[in-house]
Amino acid sequence: MATLVQAIRLALHYGETHLGVTDVFGEDVGPPLGGVFTATQGLATAWNTPLDERGILGTAMGLAYAGAKPVAEIQFCDYAFNSIDLLKVAGNQRWCSAGGFAMPIVVMTPNGAGIRGSVYHSHSFESWASRLAGWKIVMPSNPLDAYGLMLSAIADPNPVLVLLPKALMRVKGDKLLPGEPADADELARRIDAPVNDRANWTPDWPEMREHFIPIGEASLVREGTAATVISYGRPMPMCVKAADELQRDYGLQFDVIDLRSIFPYDWDMLSRSIEKTGRVMFVNEDTEVTNFGEHLLRRTIEDHFYDLLVQPKLLQGKHLPGIGMNQVYEDNSVPQYAEIRDAMRALATEAA
Repeated sequence: MATLVQAIRLALHYGETHLGVTDVFGEDVGPPLGGVFTATQGLATAWNTPLDERGILGTAMGLAYAGAKPVAEIQFCDYAFNSIDLLKVAGNQRWCSAGGFAMPIVVMTPNGAGIRGSVYHSHSFESWASRLAGWKIVMPSNPLDAYGLMLSAIADPNPVLVLLPKALMRVKGDKLLPGEPADADELARRIDAPVNDRANWTPDWPEMREHFIPIGEASLVREGTAATVISYGRPMPMCVKAADELQRDYGLQFDVIDLRSIFPYDWDMLSRSIEKTGRVMFVNEDTEVTNFGEHLLRRTIEDHFYDLLVQPKLLQGKHLPGIGMNQVYEDNSVPQYAEIRDAMRALATEAA
Protein backbone atom coordinates (compact mmCIF):
# COMPACT_ATOMS: atom_id res chain seq x y z
CA MET A 1 0.00 0.00 0.00
CA ALA A 2 1.19 3.50 -0.82
CA THR A 3 2.03 6.01 1.88
CA LEU A 4 0.26 9.36 1.91
CA VAL A 5 3.26 11.14 0.40
CA GLN A 6 3.58 8.51 -2.34
CA ALA A 7 -0.12 9.01 -3.10
CA ILE A 8 0.45 12.75 -3.52
CA ARG A 9 3.40 12.11 -5.83
CA LEU A 10 1.35 9.69 -7.93
CA ALA A 11 -1.51 12.19 -8.11
CA LEU A 12 0.83 14.95 -9.25
CA HIS A 13 2.27 12.69 -11.91
CA TYR A 14 -1.26 11.83 -13.07
CA GLY A 15 -1.99 15.56 -13.08
CA GLU A 16 0.98 16.46 -15.27
CA THR A 17 0.23 13.55 -17.60
CA HIS A 18 -3.57 13.75 -17.91
CA LEU A 19 -4.96 16.90 -16.26
CA GLY A 20 -2.83 19.64 -17.75
CA VAL A 21 -0.53 20.47 -14.83
CA THR A 22 2.21 22.63 -16.34
CA ASP A 23 4.43 23.43 -13.35
CA VAL A 24 5.11 21.94 -9.91
CA PHE A 25 7.43 24.22 -7.97
CA GLY A 26 8.60 25.41 -4.58
CA GLU A 27 11.62 25.32 -2.30
CA ASP A 28 13.63 22.12 -3.00
CA VAL A 29 10.69 20.74 -4.98
CA GLY A 30 12.73 19.93 -8.09
CA PRO A 31 15.81 17.72 -8.47
CA PRO A 32 17.72 16.44 -6.66
CA LEU A 33 15.64 16.47 -3.45
CA GLY A 34 12.09 16.35 -4.75
CA GLY A 35 10.64 18.05 -1.67
CA VAL A 36 11.51 17.70 2.01
CA PHE A 37 8.91 14.92 2.29
CA THR A 38 9.75 13.60 -1.24
CA ALA A 39 6.28 14.49 -2.57
CA THR A 40 7.66 15.70 -5.91
CA GLN A 41 10.46 13.26 -6.72
CA GLY A 42 10.74 12.37 -10.38
CA LEU A 43 8.06 14.73 -11.68
CA ALA A 44 8.71 16.02 -15.18
CA THR A 45 7.37 19.50 -14.41
CA ALA A 46 9.01 20.03 -10.98
CA TRP A 47 11.47 22.87 -10.46
CA ASN A 48 13.11 24.76 -7.62
CA THR A 49 12.38 28.31 -6.48
CA PRO A 50 14.22 30.73 -4.21
CA LEU A 51 13.32 30.71 -0.52
CA ASP A 52 10.46 33.14 -0.99
CA GLU A 53 6.89 32.13 -0.16
CA ARG A 54 5.43 35.37 -1.49
CA GLY A 55 7.35 34.87 -4.71
CA ILE A 56 6.04 31.31 -4.98
CA LEU A 57 2.42 32.44 -4.64
CA GLY A 58 2.90 35.40 -6.96
CA THR A 59 4.45 33.12 -9.58
CA ALA A 60 1.55 30.67 -9.27
CA MET A 61 -0.95 33.46 -9.82
CA GLY A 62 0.97 34.84 -12.79
CA LEU A 63 1.15 31.40 -14.41
CA ALA A 64 -2.59 30.92 -13.89
CA TYR A 65 -3.35 34.32 -15.46
CA ALA A 66 -1.30 33.21 -18.48
CA GLY A 67 -3.35 30.04 -18.91
CA ALA A 68 -1.08 27.58 -17.12
CA LYS A 69 -2.12 25.16 -14.39
CA PRO A 70 0.46 25.29 -11.58
CA VAL A 71 0.88 23.37 -8.34
CA ALA A 72 2.97 25.28 -5.81
CA GLU A 73 4.35 24.01 -2.53
CA ILE A 74 4.91 26.01 0.63
CA GLN A 75 7.56 23.86 2.28
CA PHE A 76 5.80 23.96 5.68
CA CYS A 77 2.53 25.71 6.47
CA ASP A 78 4.44 27.56 9.18
CA TYR A 79 6.00 29.62 6.36
CA ALA A 80 2.65 30.61 4.84
CA PHE A 81 1.91 33.26 7.44
CA ASN A 82 4.06 35.85 5.65
CA SER A 83 1.91 35.49 2.54
CA ILE A 84 -1.61 35.92 3.92
CA ASP A 85 -2.19 39.02 1.79
CA LEU A 86 -1.38 37.19 -1.45
CA LEU A 87 -3.50 34.24 -0.42
CA LYS A 88 -6.37 36.67 0.08
CA VAL A 89 -5.81 38.25 -3.34
CA ALA A 90 -5.69 34.84 -5.04
CA GLY A 91 -8.97 33.94 -3.37
CA ASN A 92 -10.87 36.99 -4.61
CA GLN A 93 -9.83 37.00 -8.29
CA ARG A 94 -12.67 34.91 -9.73
CA TRP A 95 -15.19 36.82 -7.64
CA CYS A 96 -13.76 40.22 -8.66
CA SER A 97 -13.95 39.26 -12.34
CA ALA A 98 -17.47 37.77 -12.07
CA GLY A 99 -15.97 34.45 -13.14
CA GLY A 100 -14.11 35.96 -16.06
CA PHE A 101 -10.68 34.96 -14.77
CA ALA A 102 -10.10 31.46 -13.47
CA MET A 103 -7.51 30.94 -10.77
CA PRO A 104 -6.68 27.20 -11.13
CA ILE A 105 -3.81 27.08 -8.67
CA VAL A 106 -3.13 24.36 -6.14
CA VAL A 107 -1.03 25.18 -3.11
CA MET A 108 0.03 22.20 -1.06
CA THR A 109 1.74 22.45 2.29
CA PRO A 110 2.51 20.14 5.25
CA ASN A 111 0.33 20.95 8.26
CA GLY A 112 0.27 20.33 11.98
CA ALA A 113 2.36 18.68 14.65
CA GLY A 114 3.51 15.14 15.33
CA ILE A 115 7.07 15.26 13.94
CA ARG A 116 8.76 17.12 16.82
CA GLY A 117 9.24 20.11 14.56
CA SER A 118 9.38 22.63 17.40
CA VAL A 119 8.18 26.22 17.03
CA TYR A 120 8.91 26.65 13.31
CA HIS A 121 7.57 23.35 11.94
CA SER A 122 4.55 22.38 14.06
CA HIS A 123 1.82 24.93 13.34
CA SER A 124 -1.64 24.21 11.99
CA PHE A 125 -3.01 26.49 9.31
CA GLU A 126 -6.58 25.38 8.63
CA SER A 127 -8.27 27.90 10.93
CA TRP A 128 -6.39 30.76 9.29
CA ALA A 129 -7.12 29.32 5.85
CA SER A 130 -10.84 28.96 6.55
CA ARG A 131 -11.06 32.77 6.68
CA LEU A 132 -9.66 33.15 3.15
CA ALA A 133 -12.87 33.45 1.16
CA GLY A 134 -12.58 32.13 -2.38
CA TRP A 135 -10.26 29.26 -1.48
CA LYS A 136 -11.24 25.63 -1.22
CA ILE A 137 -9.37 23.82 1.56
CA VAL A 138 -8.87 20.08 1.93
CA MET A 139 -6.95 17.90 4.37
CA PRO A 140 -6.70 14.14 3.77
CA SER A 141 -6.00 11.64 6.52
CA ASN A 142 -5.12 8.61 4.36
CA PRO A 143 -3.41 7.93 1.01
CA LEU A 144 -6.53 7.15 -1.05
CA ASP A 145 -8.18 10.38 0.04
CA ALA A 146 -4.94 12.26 -0.60
CA TYR A 147 -4.86 10.93 -4.16
CA GLY A 148 -8.52 11.68 -4.86
CA LEU A 149 -8.55 15.12 -3.26
CA MET A 150 -5.38 16.18 -5.06
CA LEU A 151 -6.87 15.19 -8.43
CA SER A 152 -10.03 17.17 -7.62
CA ALA A 153 -7.92 20.14 -6.55
CA ILE A 154 -5.99 20.08 -9.83
CA ALA A 155 -9.21 19.93 -11.87
CA ASP A 156 -10.88 22.81 -9.98
CA PRO A 157 -10.87 26.32 -11.55
CA ASN A 158 -10.67 27.87 -8.07
CA PRO A 159 -7.57 28.11 -5.89
CA VAL A 160 -7.33 25.04 -3.67
CA LEU A 161 -5.19 24.65 -0.57
CA VAL A 162 -4.15 21.04 0.10
CA LEU A 163 -3.04 20.65 3.71
CA LEU A 164 -1.00 17.49 4.27
CA PRO A 165 -0.68 16.15 7.84
CA LYS A 166 3.04 16.05 8.59
CA ALA A 167 2.73 13.13 10.99
CA LEU A 168 0.86 10.96 8.46
CA MET A 169 3.15 11.45 5.45
CA ARG A 170 4.87 8.07 5.88
CA VAL A 171 1.78 6.14 6.99
CA LYS A 172 0.55 3.46 4.60
CA GLY A 173 -3.10 3.20 3.66
CA ASP A 174 -5.37 0.18 3.88
CA LYS A 175 -6.74 0.52 0.34
CA LEU A 176 -4.92 0.38 -2.98
CA LEU A 177 -4.89 3.46 -5.16
CA PRO A 178 -6.39 2.84 -8.62
CA GLY A 179 -3.49 1.50 -10.67
CA GLU A 180 -1.07 1.13 -7.76
CA PRO A 181 0.99 -2.10 -7.70
CA ALA A 182 -0.19 -4.45 -4.96
CA ASP A 183 3.39 -4.96 -3.75
CA ALA A 184 4.49 -1.94 -1.68
CA ASP A 185 8.17 -2.82 -2.20
CA GLU A 186 7.65 -2.81 -5.96
CA LEU A 187 6.03 0.63 -5.76
CA ALA A 188 8.94 1.96 -3.72
CA ARG A 189 11.48 0.55 -6.19
CA ARG A 190 9.65 2.20 -9.06
CA ILE A 191 8.93 5.69 -7.72
CA ASP A 192 11.18 6.36 -4.69
CA ALA A 193 14.52 7.91 -5.59
CA PRO A 194 17.66 6.28 -4.16
CA VAL A 195 19.04 7.96 -1.08
CA ASN A 196 22.54 8.40 -2.49
CA ASP A 197 23.25 9.03 -6.18
CA ARG A 198 20.20 10.31 -8.05
CA ALA A 199 21.99 11.73 -11.07
CA ASN A 200 20.82 9.01 -13.46
CA TRP A 201 17.64 7.95 -11.68
CA THR A 202 14.29 8.13 -13.44
CA PRO A 203 11.00 6.83 -12.00
CA ASP A 204 9.09 3.94 -13.53
CA TRP A 205 5.60 5.32 -13.08
CA PRO A 206 2.72 2.81 -12.78
CA GLU A 207 -0.28 3.38 -15.03
CA MET A 208 -2.52 5.19 -12.54
CA ARG A 209 -6.24 5.74 -13.08
CA GLU A 210 -8.44 8.67 -12.16
CA HIS A 211 -10.14 8.81 -8.77
CA PHE A 212 -11.84 12.09 -7.92
CA ILE A 213 -13.14 12.74 -4.41
CA PRO A 214 -15.54 15.69 -4.57
CA ILE A 215 -14.32 18.65 -2.55
CA GLY A 216 -16.86 19.23 0.21
CA GLU A 217 -17.80 15.57 0.73
CA ALA A 218 -17.06 14.03 4.13
CA SER A 219 -16.55 10.32 4.82
CA LEU A 220 -18.38 8.23 7.44
CA VAL A 221 -15.62 5.87 8.56
CA ARG A 222 -17.36 4.29 11.56
CA GLU A 223 -21.08 4.10 12.27
CA GLY A 224 -22.94 4.04 15.58
CA THR A 225 -25.44 5.76 17.82
CA ALA A 226 -23.49 6.50 21.03
CA ALA A 227 -22.12 9.85 19.80
CA THR A 228 -20.71 11.68 16.78
CA VAL A 229 -16.98 12.42 16.49
CA ILE A 230 -15.80 14.72 13.68
CA SER A 231 -12.15 15.22 12.81
CA TYR A 232 -9.63 15.48 9.98
CA GLY A 233 -5.90 15.21 9.40
CA ARG A 234 -3.54 13.89 12.09
CA PRO A 235 -6.12 13.23 14.87
CA MET A 236 -8.42 11.32 12.52
CA PRO A 237 -6.76 7.87 12.79
CA MET A 238 -6.66 8.29 16.57
CA CYS A 239 -10.41 8.91 16.64
CA VAL A 240 -10.98 5.74 14.62
CA LYS A 241 -8.68 3.72 16.85
CA ALA A 242 -10.44 5.06 19.95
CA ALA A 243 -13.86 4.23 18.50
CA ASP A 244 -12.75 0.65 17.83
CA GLU A 245 -11.35 0.29 21.35
CA LEU A 246 -14.47 1.72 23.00
CA GLN A 247 -16.71 -0.56 20.99
CA ARG A 248 -14.62 -3.59 21.91
CA ASP A 249 -14.28 -2.77 25.62
CA TYR A 250 -17.57 -0.99 26.40
CA GLY A 251 -19.95 -1.68 23.53
CA LEU A 252 -20.04 2.01 22.56
CA GLN A 253 -20.49 2.56 18.82
CA PHE A 254 -19.69 5.97 17.36
CA ASP A 255 -20.37 7.81 14.16
CA VAL A 256 -16.82 8.86 13.23
CA ILE A 257 -16.70 11.35 10.37
CA ASP A 258 -13.61 12.40 8.44
CA LEU A 259 -14.40 15.94 7.31
CA ARG A 260 -11.75 15.82 4.52
CA SER A 261 -12.75 19.30 3.30
CA ILE A 262 -12.43 22.30 5.59
CA PHE A 263 -14.25 24.45 3.03
CA PRO A 264 -16.68 23.80 1.60
CA TYR A 265 -17.62 21.24 4.24
CA ASP A 266 -20.29 18.56 4.32
CA TRP A 267 -22.79 20.04 6.74
CA ASP A 268 -25.51 17.68 5.50
CA MET A 269 -23.62 14.60 6.71
CA LEU A 270 -22.61 16.25 9.97
CA SER A 271 -26.13 17.48 10.61
CA ARG A 272 -27.74 14.09 10.02
CA SER A 273 -25.31 12.41 12.39
CA ILE A 274 -25.71 15.02 15.16
CA GLU A 275 -29.49 14.76 14.89
CA LYS A 276 -29.23 10.96 15.15
CA THR A 277 -26.89 10.71 18.15
CA GLY A 278 -27.58 13.94 20.06
CA ARG A 279 -23.94 14.01 21.17
CA VAL A 280 -21.03 15.49 19.23
CA MET A 281 -17.36 16.25 19.64
CA PHE A 282 -15.05 17.99 17.17
CA VAL A 283 -11.34 17.10 17.31
CA ASN A 284 -8.41 18.91 15.71
CA GLU A 285 -4.90 20.05 16.64
CA ASP A 286 -5.13 23.76 15.84
CA THR A 287 -4.96 26.24 18.73
CA GLU A 288 -8.12 26.79 20.70
CA VAL A 289 -8.82 30.51 20.21
CA THR A 290 -10.74 31.12 16.96
CA ASN A 291 -10.35 27.46 16.10
CA PHE A 292 -12.25 26.26 13.00
CA GLY A 293 -14.00 23.79 15.27
CA GLU A 294 -15.59 26.74 17.06
CA HIS A 295 -17.41 27.60 13.83
CA LEU A 296 -18.75 24.04 13.59
CA LEU A 297 -19.69 24.17 17.28
CA ARG A 298 -21.60 27.43 16.76
CA ARG A 299 -23.47 26.02 13.79
CA THR A 300 -24.27 22.87 15.76
CA ILE A 301 -25.85 24.91 18.53
CA GLU A 302 -27.80 27.09 16.10
CA ASP A 303 -29.15 24.17 14.04
CA HIS A 304 -29.41 21.41 16.65
CA PHE A 305 -29.94 23.06 20.03
CA TYR A 306 -33.08 21.03 20.71
CA ASP A 307 -31.58 17.80 19.33
CA LEU A 308 -28.60 17.79 21.66
CA LEU A 309 -28.71 15.49 24.68
CA VAL A 310 -25.52 16.88 26.24
CA GLN A 311 -23.24 19.86 25.72
CA PRO A 312 -21.28 19.64 22.43
CA LYS A 313 -17.52 19.40 22.84
CA LEU A 314 -14.41 20.66 21.08
CA LEU A 315 -11.04 19.02 21.70
CA GLN A 316 -8.20 21.09 20.25
CA GLY A 317 -4.63 22.24 20.76
CA LYS A 318 -3.66 24.65 23.48
CA HIS A 319 -3.34 28.38 22.74
CA LEU A 320 0.46 28.56 22.80
CA PRO A 321 2.95 30.61 20.75
CA GLY A 322 4.53 27.38 19.55
CA ILE A 323 5.19 23.74 20.31
CA GLY A 324 8.41 22.80 22.05
CA MET A 325 10.75 20.19 20.57
CA ASN A 326 10.72 18.16 23.76
CA GLN A 327 8.31 15.26 23.32
CA VAL A 328 6.58 16.07 26.62
CA TYR A 329 5.88 19.62 25.42
CA GLU A 330 4.46 18.42 22.11
CA ASP A 331 2.34 15.70 23.73
CA ASN A 332 0.79 18.26 26.06
CA SER A 333 0.23 20.89 23.36
CA VAL A 334 -2.04 18.99 20.94
CA PRO A 335 -4.56 16.16 21.49
CA GLN A 336 -3.07 12.69 21.86
CA TYR A 337 -4.67 9.27 21.70
CA ALA A 338 -5.48 8.72 25.37
CA GLU A 339 -7.03 12.17 25.70
CA ILE A 340 -9.20 11.59 22.63
CA ARG A 341 -10.31 8.14 23.81
CA ASP A 342 -11.20 9.36 27.31
CA ALA A 343 -13.08 12.38 25.93
CA MET A 344 -15.07 10.14 23.58
CA ARG A 345 -16.02 7.78 26.39
CA ALA A 346 -17.06 10.71 28.62
CA LEU A 347 -19.17 12.16 25.82
CA ALA A 348 -20.99 8.89 25.16
CA THR A 349 -21.67 8.11 28.85
CA GLU A 350 -22.56 11.59 30.15
CA ALA A 351 -26.05 11.62 31.65
CA ALA A 352 -28.57 13.39 29.43
